[in-house]
Amino acid sequence: MSAFEPVIGLEVHVELQTRTKMFCGCAVVDSASAPPNAAVCDVCLGLPGTLPVINAQAVTFAAQIALALHCRVRPVSLFARKNYFYPDLPKGYQISQYEIPLAEEGWLAVPGEGEAKRVRIRRVHLEEDTGKLVHKGEASLIDFNRSGVALAEIVTEPDLHTLEEVKAFALELRAVLRYLGVTSGDMEKGAMRFEANVSLRPAGSQSLGTRTEIKNLNSFRAMLRALAFEIDRQERLLAAGGAVLQETLGWDEARGVTLSQRGKEEAHDYRYFPEPDLPPLELDSAWIDGLRAGLPQLPGARRQQFESLGLTPSLAATLAAERATADYFEAAHRAAPAVPPIRLAHWIVGELFGHLPADATGIAGVRIRPEALAELVAMVEGDYISPATGKALLQRLVQEGGSPSRLAAAGGLDQISEPAAIDAWIDSALNQHAPQVEQYLAGKTAVAQWLFGQVMRAAGGRAKPSIVQARLTERLKALEERRRPG
Repeated sequence: MSAFEPVIGLEVHVELQTRTKMFCGCAVVDSASAPPNAAVCDVCLGLPGTLPVINAQAVTFAAQIALALHCRVRPVSLFARKNYFYPDLPKGYQISQYEIPLAEEGWLAVPGEGEAKRVRIRRVHLEEDTGKLVHKGEASLIDFNRSGVALAEIVTEPDLHTLEEVKAFALELRAVLRYLGVTSGDMEKGAMRFEANVSLRPAGSQSLGTRTEIKNLNSFRAMLRALAFEIDRQERLLAAGGAVLQETLGWDEARGVTLSQRGKEEAHDYRYFPEPDLPPLELDSAWIDGLRAGLPQLPGARRQQFESLGLTPSLAATLAAERATADYFEAAHRAAPAVPPIRLAHWIVGELFGHLPADATGIAGVRIRPEALAELVAMVEGDYISPATGKALLQRLVQEGGSPSRLAAAGGLDQISEPAAIDAWIDSALNQHAPQVEQYLAGKTAVAQWLFGQVMRAAGGRAKPSIVQARLTERLKALEERRRPG
């Protein structure tokens, strides 16, 4: 057991899904595929004499995030200039919020073993993104397409102490943001970027140690690897009697190490002062109340709802992870309330997930509607078709859409329950497998199940199993009666 306890706080930068940038009318483009500097103007290039204008949709999205995280939304907040010099920052400052942010004092309940852990949210504020440096050999080029894109920054208190807690928080936050529809959450494209503040303290202590900040972690894997390395580095340093320096670190993914970039800045290093070109951002209380009332049911509430339907916590979490999947399950349940919800859930997770398109559209990209899936599962549960037939039908429905019952009838896939037809298949199977019948009559009753399989094979899987089983049992008992002496 370690003599030290990690203390971790996160700063999360979220790219908001607005059509235009934070303070100008330039379109938001995919910086990975758009030509460099194709979506820029005088404002986002920071040319003299230009004036910023606040993007109303960005304010709405940020307020929704704050409300979903149980924050207190301020009726008045201020924008400020955060001054620092870097090649991808054309103005020499970033417009952000500092002393009076949009929202403060929230929390997010993070699922785990036992009771959910509440991670406190210090603040949620708005700001603009920087440009992007592209390094080619000894040259560095700048693409300003991303410059000025609207960001919401979410800052936690230092409430996280293990890598498992960090991962659970990050996944839950991403799920909440995607439920709200305010961001794609695509970390590979920079839609979510994490910065982690890390310190160690003696186990059992309540004081905080000297912290380091790891910048620009753009994947869950990178974040967890960087934290594991930095915790181990600080622990070895302290155990040897050394001291941790307060500094900003970068993460070298290829080498798997953190690297010192500069001394850790404090707020005064950025020389914040109110943005003179933007008025205070004033939000009407009725408008805030309306946003709060319009919030969707979020992942935590969905998980609880699904568990109340009899789903296991793991199955409920899988279905609630994406809003589209949760909506799909609920629609299927409404369409077939008599079908046990856990059966629907298993068909979605165990069967339908295997047919999801590879183009990242997820469950929204499949052609089988939730009502059709509910009908299909009801047909299997009602013994109208066999499970194997149901899986075959599902494959067709995913590709073609349509009605399961119509497809089954048109393809001759519905189960046959007429006694005459079933008796004919039984007679055929018993005649073809006389040696096995003799084994049964000699006392090897387990052979009956094998004979059942032969009848189903003769029927091409279309005979209703329950009727086959009952009539085959009657026929075998009749043969036994004939064999008995006297």
